Order: sequence, then C-alpha cells, then structure tokens
Amino acid sequence: MKYWLFLLTIAVSGSALPAFSHGTDLKYRPVEAMQIQANYDSGEPLKNARVTVYSPQDSETPWLTGNTDENGYFLFVPDRSLVGNWDIKVRQSGHGKITTIPISDRTELVNTPQQWSSQGVYSPLQKAVMAIMGVWGFIGTALYFSGKKRTKTNART
Repeated sequence: MKYWLFLLTIAVSGSALPAFSHGTDLKYRPVEAMQIQANYDSGEPLKNARVTVYSPQDSETPWLTGNTDENGYFLFVPDRSLVGNWDIKVRQSGHGKITTIPISDRTELVNTPQQWSSQGVYSPLQKAVMAIMGVWGFIGTALYFSGKKRTKTNART
C-alpha cells in the first residue's frame, strides 16, 4: 500500500511542477580584451563560475584561472605572441562547457558589441529526447517500486 502512495506522490508532483534542467551556453566577442559570457541555456548567467584559460602552446597547464562575475562575464587579455586556438573551460556545480577561440596575428581585439559567437545551444530535437528520457526514468522507477514483494522461504535441513 505504501508503494502506491509513493507512486501517487510522484505522479502528482511530477505533473504539477515543471522540470528544471539545463545545459550551458558560452558566448564570446572580441573587445579590448577577450570577453566571455557564460549562461545556462535558459539564459540565466553562470554566476561566479570557475574559468580556466589554456594557451595554444600548452593545452594541459592553465595559462590563467579566474571566476565569472555576477552576470556570467569573464574578461582576459590573450598574449598576442601566442597565436592559435585558446581553449576556455567554464565549470560550476556540475555544469560547464569548453570553447575554443582562434587568435591569429590578424585577429582584431576591438569593441564590437554586435559580434557574438555562440556554441552549444540544444536543438529542439535534443530537448525533446532529454524530456522523453526523463519521463522514461520516472516510469522505470515507478515500475520498479510497484513490483510484488518476494517472500523469503525458510530452508530446512
């Protein structure tokens, strides 16, 4: 009987409350320095997220570390003598993303507010598949708990 109460609680709470899950989105634009904007895919900023910058010459040793601000922004000035792909890793509470920013000797770091590059936003198909998998997980859990109890048999010697 208590399993049916558990299932009823899950069914009621699952239908009454929206599911909140999100990935992350990183954007960057060249300004006087390189400015990175880190948001969840819902648009909410990743506040105080850990940022690690790797130079093109060493992709394993951090060149710079820091945190995003309250609006999800992080600003750094790349060494112009180190041309190539700069890897930027942003992490917070199990969410994160890695993006690559190509810097060449011709890359202009000027203030161009209309120029944003974005990577990694989930497509509608990906969101639908994630929703279906979440529902399937609830169904599997409900079926597991609704199974009959197995009785123990006493072995006689």
